Amino acid sequence: MKNTSVKFIFITGGVVSSLGKGLASASLGALLQARGYIVKLRKLDPYLNVDPGTMSPYQHGECYVTDDGAETDLDLGHYERFTGVPAKKSDNITTGKIYSNVIANERRGDYLGATIQVIPHVTDAIKEYILSDINGEDFILCEIGGTVGDIESLPFIEAIRQLRNELGLSQTCFLHVTLLPYIKTAGELKTKPTQHSVKELQGMGIQPDILLCRTENVIPNEQKAKIALFCNLKSETVIEALDCSSIYEVPISYHLQGLDLQICKYFNLDLSQKPDLSRWNKINQIQNSSDGNVNIGIVGKYTSMIDAYKSLIEAINHGGLANNAKVKIKWIDSEELENENSDLTNIFKDINGVIVPGGFGERGSEGKINAINFVRINKIPFLGICFGMQMAVLEFARNVLNLKDASSSEFGVTTLPLVGLLTEWQSKSGLEKRNKDSDLGGTMRLGAYDCKLLEKSFVKSIYKKEIISERHRHRYEVNNKFILDFEKNGLIFSGMSPDNSLPEILEIPMHPWFVGVQFHPELKSKPFDPHPLFSSLIEASLKKSRLL
Repeated sequence: MKNTSVKFIFITGGVVSSLGKGLASASLGALLQARGYIVKLRKLDPYLNVDPGTMSPYQHGECYVTDDGAETDLDLGHYERFTGVPAKKSDNITTGKIYSNVIANERRGDYLGATIQVIPHVTDAIKEYILSDINGEDFILCEIGGTVGDIESLPFIEAIRQLRNELGLSQTCFLHVTLLPYIKTAGELKTKPTQHSVKELQGMGIQPDILLCRTENVIPNEQKAKIALFCNLKSETVIEALDCSSIYEVPISYHLQGLDLQICKYFNLDLSQKPDLSRWNKINQIQNSSDGNVNIGIVGKYTSMIDAYKSLIEAINHGGLANNAKVKIKWIDSEELENENSDLTNIFKDINGVIVPGGFGERGSEGKINAINFVRINKIPFLGICFGMQMAVLEFARNVLNLKDASSSEFGVTTLPLVGLLTEWQSKSGLEKRNKDSDLGGTMRLGAYDCKLLEKSFVKSIYKKEIISERHRHRYEVNNKFILDFEKNGLIFSGMSPDNSLPEILEIPMHPWFVGVQFHPELKSKPFDPHPLFSSLIEASLKKSRLL
């Protein structure tokens, strides 16, 4: 029996990529929440990868991880940060996942000998995903990745066209995000790219109900009327989407332009209840009134593609919000720190706090170790995340314990593997087993795991809890055989897995702020609920800045 109360909003994009469909979806979800509705957001990705877990950050940016262990598109991070609704495995669908399931069904004989075709088998599988795992939500927002006209997105466009016919106008709305370029030499906005994008969509059987036009300039009323005329819409459904100085201004901006109002009008919803935007007004007020300034250095290997650190950047900014401070990020390529002639004193001279984030592979690792050595000796606040924690272990082992051969088996054969491949661990679904020959995709320790904090430790004073739950994404772990040697020399493991087998957090009590974590705290930070580690790090970095 079909759910006749839930409403689906399908968000497509045209003209060019990177128009901000993910941010638009997240902002619309936040606005509908502000009106009292329950929302769920989903991303339908056209690429053939089963998930982005094996994709290079240079190709696709950050791989976002959910509590239930899904490796997903970075847009799901926007969804969570803006709505606070935890994303799930069922909220990110790819062509690879669809085809894998369709082919598996065919091999089992589920199709009773039928010839398997894109229509109806692939499109039916897409629709099944869209309609699955719905539990009392008022709105399901589905963002279609890519750009209208791409070959790989055609099955998704066809699937949502079919859903419009099956569910009807009262349950489906098509929101199309498009570009209005400003031609400087002509001194005007050009509507033709938007017209062509809508025409392309109409050729696939979809008439947009609302247009969200990305632009750098205010759209004159006559231009809106022209767009509406050529795109078969009313002028009020052509929504202006101006650039904002902060992504957290976007929900307010879209509300002022009437986006949520037009959605409510389309679905004939009650308009008397005004949205409660106090949360977003407060965030923007803090941003605009921030008085302190702090410089945070990120020592990474993907610094030429900052989308690889999307959640980290936002978590740092959230830490700034918690401390009423403006945060400036300085990107430091870890490979540049491997040069013997690198002047670390000069590189870190104006840095108040340092983060060494996650990563994979040996490239740039020695530079990260050099950076950690510098900040440890010079008492600069430091947070090592995942790979960054592992490099902190190697740095301390080499330079304090004098274990010069200390290394990670991720880098190849080593006689002293202080970091090694995790072959067995306990998850909520049972005992997980891996080996060095396992597939790379989906074989890491993924998702939320509990961690117990050491009594009277520094991190416990930050979290103010005994047991925490954080998200993981890694296949190598710190070797627990050396824990006592570290503790005798001033580095303690203040967070452990519940069975005491896996080190989760390290700290140096004699350092102003030195913490390494095996998990990714940035994935759970939100502007209205900053992660305590980032709030504390920014606070310590502010103190450091005032001492310089």
